[in-house]
Amino acid sequence: MVNFRTISKIIGQLLFLECGFMFCCFIISLYYGEDDSMAFLISMIATIGIGFIFKYLGRGASNNMSRRDAYFVVTATWIIFSFFGMCPFLIGGYITNVADAYFETMSGFTTTGATILDSVERLPHGILFWRSLTQWIGGLGIVFFTIAILPSMVGGSVKVFAAEATGPIRSKMHPRLSTNAKWIWSIYLALTVACMGAFWAAGMSLFDSLNYSMSTTATGGFSTHDESTAYFGSPIIEYIGILFQFLAGLNFTLLYIMIFKGRFDTMLKNSEFRLYIGIIVTATAMIMFLLITRMDYGIERAFRSALFQVISFITTTGLFNDDAGTWPHITWVILGACMFIGSCAGSTSGGFKCIRGVIVLKVIRNEFKQILHPNAVLPVKVNGMSISQSKISTLLAFFAAYVLMCLIAATIMISVGIDNTNAITIALSCMSNVGPTLGTQIGPEMSWSTLPDGIKWICSLLMLMGRIEIMSVFVLFTPGYWKDN
Repeated sequence: MVNFRTISKIIGQLLFLECGFMFCCFIISLYYGEDDSMAFLISMIATIGIGFIFKYLGRGASNNMSRRDAYFVVTATWIIFSFFGMCPFLIGGYITNVADAYFETMSGFTTTGATILDSVERLPHGILFWRSLTQWIGGLGIVFFTIAILPSMVGGSVKVFAAEATGPIRSKMHPRLSTNAKWIWSIYLALTVACMGAFWAAGMSLFDSLNYSMSTTATGGFSTHDESTAYFGSPIIEYIGILFQFLAGLNFTLLYIMIFKGRFDTMLKNSEFRLYIGIIVTATAMIMFLLITRMDYGIERAFRSALFQVISFITTTGLFNDDAGTWPHITWVILGACMFIGSCAGSTSGGFKCIRGVIVLKVIRNEFKQILHPNAVLPVKVNGMSISQSKISTLLAFFAAYVLMCLIAATIMISVGIDNTNAITIALSCMSNVGPTLGTQIGPEMSWSTLPDGIKWICSLLMLMGRIEIMSVFVLFTPGYWKDN
C-alpha cells in the first residue's frame, strides 16, 4: 500500500523549499517597495506552517519509496505546490477568484503560460517575478529540481524520476541520478544566464531580461508585458528568443554531449533532432510563403514571424511576436500540428515529443514492409537502439490517452457554449502545455479570463496531466494501484 507517512514527510520538506522560493520574491518586493511584500510574508508563514504539519505527520518515516509512493508524491507535489503558490495572488488581491488563481499558478508550474490576467503590467514586480519563477522551477520538474540540489530529501530518486521525466527513453550522462540531475540543471542554469545576458545586451531592462530568460528557457511563455516580446519592437530580441527557445527544446543530455564532450556528430545523427529540425524548417517555409502571398508581409518580417511562432509552438513556449489568430486559417493547422508534436524528450517543453513521432513513423514503415514480407522480423530501432514491444505498447497507450483526453475536454467545452475552434485548441494547448490558442475569441493576445470557472478547473487538470505525461496521474485512479499486492 501507499506509505503516507513517508509521503507526508517528503511533501513537508518540499513545502519548505517552496517557502524559500517565495522568500526570493519577498526580497524583490522589498527592493521595489511595493504592496506585495505582505502577501508574500503571509504566504510564507502559511506554507511553512503546513510544511511543519506534514513533517509532523511523517515523523520517524524513512525516505525510501516504492514505485507507487513515487507516482503519488509527484502528482501530489504539483497539486500542493500550485495550491500554496496561488496564495500571493489571492492574499494580495491581484486575483480574487480561487479558480483563476489556481489556474494561473498551475499554468506557471507546468510551464503552460496561459493566463487569466487581462493586464500583467499592472502587477507589482514581486508578483511578476513569482510568475516567472514558477515556470523556471517547473521547467525540468519540481521533484527533479529537488533531486539535483538536495538528493537526500527525496528517497527512491530513480522511481521519482521515472514518474516525472518526459519521453519514452531515459538517457543518462552519469550513472548516479543525483549527479545526472546536477549536470542537467547546470546546463539549464547556464542557458538561463546566457539568455538573460543576451536580452540585457539587446536593450531589455535587467528585470525584464531576468523574467524573459526564465520564461524562455523554461519554455513557459509568461511575460512582464501584455504584448509579450512584441512589446519591445526589436528584431534582435526576437531572434534571441528564437535561439534560446530552440535550445531549450533540445534534449539536455544531447546538449551536454555536444557542449562538454564536443561530439557534434552525435547531435546531427540523432533521429529525434533531425525530425525536430525537419518540422521547424518545413512549417516555417510554409507559413512564410502564406504570409508573403496572403498577408503582404515583407520577406524578412515573414521569415521572423513564421520562425518565431513555429519555434514558440513546437517548444510549447507560448511567447509571441505577432497575432497568429489573424493569419490565414491554414497556418492554424500547421501551428496546431507543431503544438501537438512538441520538441525533444528530456527538454523543458511539453507536447507528444519528437522521439515518439520517430517511433510511430518507424512502426508505420515496418507495417508496410510486413505486408510485403509477412515472415520478416522487423525490429524498431532508434539511434541504433532497439525499442522493445512493451515500450511501443506504452507509446500507443499514451497516444490514445492523449487524444482521448483532448476530445473529452473539447466536448465538455463545446457543451457549455465555447465555439469549436476554441474548444479544440484550448484542450490541445493545455494538454501540450503551450498556452496560446488560435481561436478568434481568445487568441495569443487575449487572456483566458472569459472561460467559466468549471472549465478553468478542467484546464488545470489537463495542464497537470500534460506536464507529467498523463499516465502518472491516470495510474492513481486504477483499482490495482490501491490494492495491497
